[in-house]
Amino acid sequence: MSRLGRHTERHLVSRIGWLRAAVLGANDGLVSTASLIVGVAAAAAKPNEILVAGVAGMVAGAMSMAAGEYVSVSSQADTEQADLARETAELKADERAEHQELADIYVQRGVDRDTATKVAAQLMAKDALGAHARDELGISTITTARPIQAALTSALTFTTGAAMPLAVAAVAPSQWTVPAVAAASLIFLAALGLIGAKAGGAGVWRAAARVTFWGALAMAVTAGIGRLVGVAV
Repeated sequence: MSRLGRHTERHLVSRIGWLRAAVLGANDGLVSTASLIVGVAAAAAKPNEILVAGVAGMVAGAMSMAAGEYVSVSSQADTEQADLARETAELKADERAEHQELADIYVQRGVDRDTATKVAAQLMAKDALGAHARDELGISTITTARPIQAALTSALTFTTGAAMPLAVAAVAPSQWTVPAVAAASLIFLAALGLIGAKAGGAGVWRAAARVTFWGALAMAVTAGIGRLVGVAV
């Protein structure tokens, strides 16, 4: 067997479903919990109050992320199923028109009319609905919505992200809670950006800088508000 025959390509787009939910969950858990801890600590709260607020934020955030992801991705899945049902009915009602529609799609992509007609006929003979789902609707096994996977991934990664600043707050001296949590969280965010970019095959340094910047901004704003509230109280 030739080297060409043994060659197989591995495309990273197959990871897009779980990777998006994982990166979003971990980033949100880290930023929101770190910001909450920094804000509460800046308001001159006691160490046990800071930890209670952090744990409450972690649990509530994980449940919220899971519910939000499940609802939003379920809506996408419902839309996909409705489109597939509509396409199934159209195939039963007028298969010739659907064949012409599929051939027109290939022609618009640069295939000559005769070849497009033959390709459409062959693909529809094997799996008519699959061909229309993929080439007309843009639905494939890679991009299909998976609500439960998205919900579980978001909840788990949110909890993982939130546990990092919470652990730092638990061991840091009370007078160093704010700088310790802020510094550690920025390091964690940079690492998260690197890992997410590496898994998705994107530029690592730009991704790390992006998540670190927005995380720093969130913590700075929250710390400022916490300081104002603490002074006012």
